[in-house]
Amino acid sequence: MSHSSSNSPSNSSANDQWFQNRAQQLIHLDQLKRAERFNGRAAMLGIVIGVVVEGLTGFGIAHQIGLGALVDGYAACRTQFLPFCF
Repeated sequence: MSHSSSNSPSNSSANDQWFQNRAQQLIHLDQLKRAERFNGRAAMLGIVIGVVVEGLTGFGIAHQIGLGALVDGYAACRTQFLPFCF
């Protein structure tokens, strides 16, 4: 007599696979949450440090990261000191 059971080998294997996939998804989501939390905290710290250095030196954040020429070029363009504007 053939008897179908919910604990058949194929069903058990499918359940195991589902649990393994779900565990991988949860681990991946946890890793993403930790990475995003770290990135957010690093960004906040960078902004605070940039503002403090700006207050101490008078150079803005753009100058601190090497983009001062772009900011100065834009200011010169707006005041008509350059023959071209970008």
